[in-house]
Amino acid sequence: MDYDKVKAAEFGASLKGMGINLLVRDVLGSVAFLQDVFGMKAFQPTEDFAILTYGGQVFQLHSDPTFHSHPLLSLLPEAGARGGGIELRLYETDPDEAVKLAETHVHGATILQQPTDKPHGLRECVILDADGYAWVPSRALVV
Repeated sequence: MDYDKVKAAEFGASLKGMGINLLVRDVLGSVAFLQDVFGMKAFQPTEDFAILTYGGQVFQLHSDPTFHSHPLLSLLPEAGARGGGIELRLYETDPDEAVKLAETHVHGATILQQPTDKPHGLRECVILDADGYAWVPSRALVV
């Protein structure tokens, strides 16, 4: 599918399995963060919407106004973190490099945990984006 040209109805009808849609305050700011720090690819980014891919998987970003009639919008805080309790794990991203990039680029990101070798066989870190979503880039430890 050509994500650069696909129309909304065709894109929506193509989605299968489990999907991720993040509601964010600033779509273009979130796109810049995800591209700069994690090397994600964005398609058709606008102030209201973007399609993103990572490791062959597709997900979406939507702005608050696009959810004007959605019941979820009323549950979101006016300020503060939105993503409490969710981890978005990126198993194909070097955590050390991601931290360097997050610290270098101005995206409102917070390094919640520096890269650490974990007993479950991964080196990972936790980076909060401007909306409070926890992105966890990780790599397998050499055994």
